[in-house]
Amino acid sequence: MIVDDSPVARAVLARMISTFPDFEIVATAGRADEALEKLTGLSVDIVLLDVEMPGTSGLNVLPEILRAGNGAKVLIVSSNAEDGAEAAVRALSLGAADTLPKPGTGNFGGRFAHVLADRLRRIGRVERDESESGGEENVTPIVRAAAVGNSAPYVLRKVEPYRIGCLGLGASTGGLKALSDFLRHLPDTIGAPILITQHLPPVFMPHFARQVEAASGRLTRVAEPGLPLKAEEILVAPGDAHLCLERRGGMVRVTLSTDPASSGCLPSVDPMLASIARMYGKRGAAVIFSGMGRDGLVGAGELAERGGVIFAQDEESSAVWGMPRVVTEAGLASAVAPPAQLAGHVAERAQEGVWK
Repeated sequence: MIVDDSPVARAVLARMISTFPDFEIVATAGRADEALEKLTGLSVDIVLLDVEMPGTSGLNVLPEILRAGNGAKVLIVSSNAEDGAEAAVRALSLGAADTLPKPGTGNFGGRFAHVLADRLRRIGRVERDESESGGEENVTPIVRAAAVGNSAPYVLRKVEPYRIGCLGLGASTGGLKALSDFLRHLPDTIGAPILITQHLPPVFMPHFARQVEAASGRLTRVAEPGLPLKAEEILVAPGDAHLCLERRGGMVRVTLSTDPASSGCLPSVDPMLASIARMYGKRGAAVIFSGMGRDGLVGAGELAERGGVIFAQDEESSAVWGMPRVVTEAGLASAVAPPAQLAGHVAERAQEGVWK
C-alpha cells in the first residue's frame, strides 16, 4: 500500500514498484484516515508512508497503521526522511522498519527504483495463517519464533555469571524501536557504560542520541575520540566511523576507525564488540537487535572467545531477524527473547553481591 497525499508521488512510486514482478500494489491512499479504512479489509505486507500529509500526519498515525496492518511493516518514504532527520528517527522509534528519501531529495538519481525495491525485499513479506479462512482474509501473522528453553531449535551458550563491565548494543533495520523498548526496561543503575552501534546516516545521529537519552534516562552522546567510558553513560557510534576502544592513562577511552569491516557496514557492530572483548573480557556483554545481514557475528564470536555474554532479540519481536539470527544459529547467544526480557537478563548481571 502506498500512502501519500501527492497523486504524482503515488503514481511515480506505483509505476516504479510495478516494474518488478515480485511486487504488487494492492492499494493507494491520499490521507491517513483513508489508509486506516482500507487496511481493515486488505492483506498488506508493506506500507509506504509519507510523513507530511494534510489532516493527521503520517507520523501521528503510524502506531495505528502498525496495529491495523496486522503485521505489515512500514517504510517511511518522504522528503523528511533525510531533510527532517528528527522526524525520521521518531518514526523509527515508533516502529517503522526503515526510511528512504523520495526521488529528488536523495542522491539516488536513476537508481531510486532499484534502491526502493532492495529496501522492500529486505523488509520482506508477512507470513500469514490462511489455514482457517482458506484465503487472504485471515491476516493474523504466524508466530514462528520458538520459545527460549528446551523447545528452542538452537543451543543456548552457557557462561560464567560475571558482572557486566561494559554493555554493547548493535542494531539495524527495525532496531531503533527494539533499542528503545530495551532501554526503557533497564534499571536506573547497571554499573557499566553502554555503547550503541545503530546503522543510520550521519545526519541522523544527533537526533538518535536524543531519542536514546529520552528512552533511557541516561546521558547520551555521539562518540568522539578520547572520550572516557563512564558507568551509566551511553555513547553512540557516529554514522561514518566504527566505535572502538583503547586503554590510555589508566582509563578506557573512545577511538574511532574507518577501516573496512567484514560486514561491509560503516559503522559496524563487529569492531565495537571486538573492542569490548579486548578491554573487558569476561565482563563484556552484548545485545544484538533486529537488523538485516550478518553484522555483529564476528565481534560476538570474539566476545564469546573471551568469556563475555551475548543476548539476541527473538524472531517474533524483530522487524528483520537477520543479525540476531546469525548470532543465535552460531550458538553464541545465552538468551533469545524480546527486548524487555533481554533487559531483565542484563539487570540480573548488574546486581550487587550476586555475580563475581
